This record gives sequence, C-alpha cells and structure tokens, in this order.
Amino acid sequence: MKCIVGLGNIGKRFELTRHNIGFEVIDYILERHGFKLDKQKFKGAYTIERMNGDKVLLIEPMTMMNLSGEAVAPLMDYYNVDVEDLIVLYDDLDLDQGHVRLRQKGSAGGHNGMKSIIKMLGTDQFKRIRIGVGRPTNGMSVPDYVLQRFSKEEMMTMEKVIEHSANAVEAFIETSRFDNVMNEYNGEIN
Repeated sequence: MKCIVGLGNIGKRFELTRHNIGFEVIDYILERHGFKLDKQKFKGAYTIERMNGDKVLLIEPMTMMNLSGEAVAPLMDYYNVDVEDLIVLYDDLDLDQGHVRLRQKGSAGGHNGMKSIIKMLGTDQFKRIRIGVGRPTNGMSVPDYVLQRFSKEEMMTMEKVIEHSANAVEAFIETSRFDNVMNEYNGEIN
C-alpha cells in the first residue's frame, strides 16, 4: 500500500496559505477521483482507495504542522505501510514559487512538519515532494509569510503546481519507479 501525506495546518484560517500546499495537493487528488477523507484515527483524516489497482492511503494530519508525525507514524504502523511506500508533500521556502523538487530522502531542511515525521518514523529515508513557495522579500517574518494566503496572481501559478504535483504522485502510484518520476517531474512549472 502506498501512503500519500499532504502537510498543512487544520482550520479555516489556514486554507490556501503557503504552509497548507500539501493539503491542497491531497484535496486536488481527492476531487479528481471523487474520493473523500472519510475516516479519522490517530490524529489524522484519511481514506484508503484503489488507484491503478493498488491500495493507497491518503492522509492529512489533523494536528498543527509541527506535530504531523503524531498522525503519520501511527497510521502507517496501523496499516502496516512500509516507509519506502511513503510520499510527503509540503511547502519549501528554499525553492522559488513555481518549482517542484522530488527527492528519495533527506533532512527536514528546517521544516517543522518534516522534523516531526522524521522523529516519529525514526528515519529520513522516505520520498518527498517539496513545493516551492519562495522566501519573503519585504521584511515579513517567515511564520507570517508561510501563514499568508497566496495572492490571486500567485494562485494562478500554484494551481499549475498543485496539478503537476498530483500528477507526480499518480505517476509513482502507477509505476512504483520514483527515480523515473523524479526525472519527469522535477523543475519549474510554467
């Protein structure tokens, strides 16, 4: 079973913010296929669906961002998901907006949601899709910036990025060859 996790903060006030881009990709996949997050357990909203003949566990942690691992690790354990079948989608300040970077493994890079997942899983050896949101340029603090909603202009770019990221997830589910998916989906989205 594949496990696809989108990171974000729960609550209406965080919708469409930079920090919730992982949730946006999960929501896009759900809507595209007519799925719903119809289960809750271990601090996570989730569903198990069939995609391309494979079972897929789609999760949105119902914790705040810095506690994401408290939802992901218990659900993976409960459903006996191998860490090599995990993909986490999240915002990345070190990538310009409109860029997507897929990686097989790596550090948290300062992202608190990823720090929590790495801590709870006891490894950083899992796949991730880093979605660029850029850094603040107007002196705004990082916390204020990531909790700010995208402008209408930015959303035009991010809608393409969300679709692109969802396509990358689905390509992995279809082929199970993340190296091939990385080659095809890494880079700037126009």
